[in-house]
Amino acid sequence: MDATKPIVLVIAGHLTPAEVPRFYEELYERLYGELAALPDDFGAAEVICEVGGLVRPNLAAVEVLARLRLDARRRGCRVRLRGAARELRLLLDLVGLGDMAL
Repeated sequence: MDATKPIVLVIAGHLTPAEVPRFYEELYERLYGELAALPDDFGAAEVICEVGGLVRPNLAAVEVLARLRLDARRRGCRVRLRGAARELRLLLDLVGLGDMAL
């Protein structure tokens, strides 16, 4: 992986609370598969979550993003959102995660 290229994860569709664990697990596996491929001296990676395809952003989507951010930070990564709709940005602000949006 190129040291200047961020890891890009796509989150799209409509998430329900029941889908959060499965969806998060898929993102988690993808993220850590990408991180495991990096050399030891790589340093911090940037993770971009493309969220423009989310339909009716809700607290289930916020939960997935919060979990992803927490795990990525434990690995020294920064998570940023791209394409966040106004509704998602408002929800993120409400729970204190507004700084994730680009």
